[in-house]
Amino acid sequence: MELKNKHSLPLRGKKVAILGFGMEGRDLLSYLTINGANATVLDKKTEEELGLKGEDLQGAKFVTGEEYFKNLGQFEIIFRSPGVYRYLPEIVEAEEEGAQISSATKLFIELCPAKIIGVTGTKGKGTTASLIYEILKKGSEDVYLAGNIGKPYLELLKKLTSKSIVVMELSSFQLIDINQSPDISVVVNVDQDHLDWHKDISEYIDAKLNIVRFQSKEGLAVLSQHDKHLKEFEDAAGGEVVYFSKDRIDEKYKSAISLPGSHNVENVAAAVVVAKKLGVPEKDIVSAIKDFKGLEHRLEFVRKVEKVSFYNDSFATGPRPTVAAINSFDENMTLILGGSDKGHGFGELAEAVVSNKNVNCIILIGEIRKRIAEALTKAGFQGSIIDKGQSTMDEIVETSFKETSEGGVVVLSPAAASFDMFENYKERGVKFKEAVKNL
Repeated sequence: MELKNKHSLPLRGKKVAILGFGMEGRDLLSYLTINGANATVLDKKTEEELGLKGEDLQGAKFVTGEEYFKNLGQFEIIFRSPGVYRYLPEIVEAEEEGAQISSATKLFIELCPAKIIGVTGTKGKGTTASLIYEILKKGSEDVYLAGNIGKPYLELLKKLTSKSIVVMELSSFQLIDINQSPDISVVVNVDQDHLDWHKDISEYIDAKLNIVRFQSKEGLAVLSQHDKHLKEFEDAAGGEVVYFSKDRIDEKYKSAISLPGSHNVENVAAAVVVAKKLGVPEKDIVSAIKDFKGLEHRLEFVRKVEKVSFYNDSFATGPRPTVAAINSFDENMTLILGGSDKGHGFGELAEAVVSNKNVNCIILIGEIRKRIAEALTKAGFQGSIIDKGQSTMDEIVETSFKETSEGGVVVLSPAAASFDMFENYKERGVKFKEAVKNL
């Protein structure tokens, strides 16, 4: 089914490049093929590494391997995947030569006939977006969760009408070059992150601001009352601004929450504000909160083994979510930390470990473990520190179990990316859960 492109980006017959062939790249290729573009997929991975099959090709050309970025200037439109930095010299040069730069996210927002609820934040955006979706789903089947979680964006277009609602989890990678904001924009929090991708913290925050920057006066910005960047988002918002806070949420909602940690109370508070603005009945809001068990790899309970409980928080790829995880438990804790470098410092994390007396043992893994150890020593951590290097996850979990007393918890909350030992945070979390089940 060919879809009419209602904006100024005609596709039929155009020479189009897709940078990166992950979930968004595959979604784009299907859409571009249907709409008559001459698509070329560019990816650093080889075709074998991408696991390509005949049905994936769809008549497109593929340029893979180390030379995949060559000759970008030959294309009229370049769609970058979220992991590809918007201002790489090659992309900027192609743009200067006349290429239009876009993305699946940008294209979807331009074309979408439905109301869009966009959710961003350094941590908690996936949980908040999922909860908003679950609440709205109580009253309508015409609600969709899309993007990093949920369905691919462009695949949804043929189902959507002006009465539909789409909930989107949006990262800074996706927001950096959009020029239309969602109808309702939720900012859970903004802290330093992804400095391995962004030029600096200012660029990271500026990318996040795009979620409210282009709203009309009919738009709604839902902002955390506690965020230190609140004023910047207030000033950038074009429409109505409302606030949420874990300190002002009604007890009926708070008592329905089954997820651990005060940060999840904040996520629920944000979702409640959106639901009430959209007129969702109180009973449906409470029911959805009660039924919501959280997302995989976000403080996910795995199992209890001989009175020791294991939690998978592999999604914590920076210090701030790990601090939140530490503050979510009163039990004696063994904490598994470490991985690959994202440009973070670990002083604040070390201070949080020391001030929360329940952390008795730290197991360090991955390439940045020595930096974390130095920060812990400097902060005066008195518990045990065990260096497991790049051991197998089975060995790491066995050690954590031996080091944890009855009634305690083992939490994998690495405060680091995973790429030194695992393909991504999901694989790291899955391996952890498998190892726990093997105990």
